[in-house]
Amino acid sequence: MTENIKTNNSTTLSDFIWKNADDLWGDFKHTDFARIILPLLLLRRLECVLEPTRDAVLARYNEIKDSEIDLDLILPNESGFSFYNTSTYTLSTLGATDTRANFEDYISKFSSNVRVVFEEFDFFNTLVKLDKAKLLYRIVNNFVVIDLHPDVVSDRVMSNVYEHLIRKFASSVNEKAGEFMTPRDVVRLATSLVLHTDEEIFVESGVIRTIYDPTCGTGGFLSDGIEQIKELSPTAKIVPFGQELDPETHALAMISMMIQGYETDKIKQGSTLSNDQLTDNKFHYGLANPPFGIKWEKDQNAVVKEQSELGYAGRFGPGLPTIKDGSMLFLMHLVSKMELPENGGGRVGIVLSGSPLFNGKAGSGESEIRRWLLEQDYVEAIIALPNDLFFNTGIGTYIWVLSNKKPTERKDKVQLINLTDVWTSMRKSEGKKRRYINDKQIDDILREYDSYTESEITKIFDTTDFGYRRIDIKRPLRAKLIITEEGIDKLGEQTAFSKLKEEQKTAWKNFLKSEIGDKDYYWAEEVVKEKNNTGNFGKATKAIATAIMNIFTVIDPEFDVVLDKKGQTIHDSNLNDQENVPLNKDIEEHFNEEILPHVPDAFIDHSKRDKKDGKTGVVGYEINFNRYFYKYTPPRVLHDIDADLKASEARIAALLAEVAE
Repeated sequence: MTENIKTNNSTTLSDFIWKNADDLWGDFKHTDFARIILPLLLLRRLECVLEPTRDAVLARYNEIKDSEIDLDLILPNESGFSFYNTSTYTLSTLGATDTRANFEDYISKFSSNVRVVFEEFDFFNTLVKLDKAKLLYRIVNNFVVIDLHPDVVSDRVMSNVYEHLIRKFASSVNEKAGEFMTPRDVVRLATSLVLHTDEEIFVESGVIRTIYDPTCGTGGFLSDGIEQIKELSPTAKIVPFGQELDPETHALAMISMMIQGYETDKIKQGSTLSNDQLTDNKFHYGLANPPFGIKWEKDQNAVVKEQSELGYAGRFGPGLPTIKDGSMLFLMHLVSKMELPENGGGRVGIVLSGSPLFNGKAGSGESEIRRWLLEQDYVEAIIALPNDLFFNTGIGTYIWVLSNKKPTERKDKVQLINLTDVWTSMRKSEGKKRRYINDKQIDDILREYDSYTESEITKIFDTTDFGYRRIDIKRPLRAKLIITEEGIDKLGEQTAFSKLKEEQKTAWKNFLKSEIGDKDYYWAEEVVKEKNNTGNFGKATKAIATAIMNIFTVIDPEFDVVLDKKGQTIHDSNLNDQENVPLNKDIEEHFNEEILPHVPDAFIDHSKRDKKDGKTGVVGYEINFNRYFYKYTPPRVLHDIDADLKASEARIAALLAEVAE
């Protein structure tokens, strides 16, 4: 039955492999399955790739093995790839008796760039465990019959299989399955948006283009980018780069690039935020889907240090988001990696959740990052995707397209495209993914993007349309002191009075009873100075004056405005307010038109100024996507609602009657 498996179908293949995990039940935990099955899948893939040149490699190896010739200089030419294997074993010839020893020999005879992959999986220890469980030979044989040659199983399908299996293994132990998995339809759309504007460039022969993913996962974005560039120009030279935090996922990406004939030393392993291993590199295309809502506290020290020491010369000069979500750090990182305009420029496509659009008030790290991106005119477009596109979340997501080489008509403009209603239902859900964007819809979206005209789903804005100034609105304090019997009885509630001696308390109460009535706002301060160290009042501190004001201050809009000793108006802190004024509107004009007619005694606090431009008000930026595409739906007619309620009441009454019978 296994010999007839159609391995060119990713779901069928991954389901077949998943069924083989049944053999591991009892001897291994769920958490061990990925460490066993994924390396075997990779190994079989490599074996199928090398099979056509296997005999030639072995023959050449036997000729030069006793010489001092570097095998890495000769054998890749024989294998046709950057890797090779000199073992006489294959998975089908390991044997049933010395399986483990033969298997270890087989892996050890791979070139070093492949061996490091299996080291990242800690696969030699896995072999020991499988051997002890007497399952090694059986599990190996499950994979022998699967043909995984690239002519049968494409890189795209293989990447789908990796990710499908990872999601299944992770979900079985309630881990964050798919936190680094990007559905292929989203990858295709994002990649197309980034690449298609450069189609004219690919008409030329000998074009060299670099492509980069700082959170490359299994290499899906890179593989798709490579495939699409090849479709545009078969002669183009593509140089892929990437970095991935998870070692095992990094191993999958390395194998994917290796089989496609690319150098794996450009696929780095480690944290991109705290340990960027491609510091000096710039790229023509950047593509990424960083994890949504993941804390960056592990990278915090390195990121904060870089920002404080390098400022705008580093990656994080504009600001830092809250520690709860590091996705905007990846956004700035990718912008810093764009190739310089004089070298062809760079374009970026990054998939983000909704929070980077609006999180953070004016002056916050998030707002300052948006401000920098828009003021530098890097944001070309933002595309709202439908819900339920991703495997592990149903939240709304967005593709940001950024560029440092905008065409003239897009200068200082941002195109917003709303695709929330553009989707196709899946016949079978995968996790939380119930929808996808089909190829025809992607083509339609690209035409919508290219048309660059407003429509039902497209809006075009100036970059400054998203900016505002948050001004502080103050109102004058209108207050006086009114000494009352009730207030005097409450004096003991004030800490300053409760600490006084009894004779002091009596002296103050008797004095205040003689002063019942209206007083000037500053009366308490004058009285305290007058009574200090006199009679039974003892030491009269400022705290006593504050206590008197706390008890007897009465605020009333009909009272006169309170002025300080310099004649300046004192504001009422309880009436403080803030107003967001559109960046392209004069704040005084806005204040006179929108605020004064409703609050005649209000005034602007001009002491609150923006740190960068020094003008009144703190500049903020936000992109309220829903506001721009909001469609008003009138409420239902009251008569219809009433009719529905009566019908529901009738049904309930009928049910109750049946129960009563």
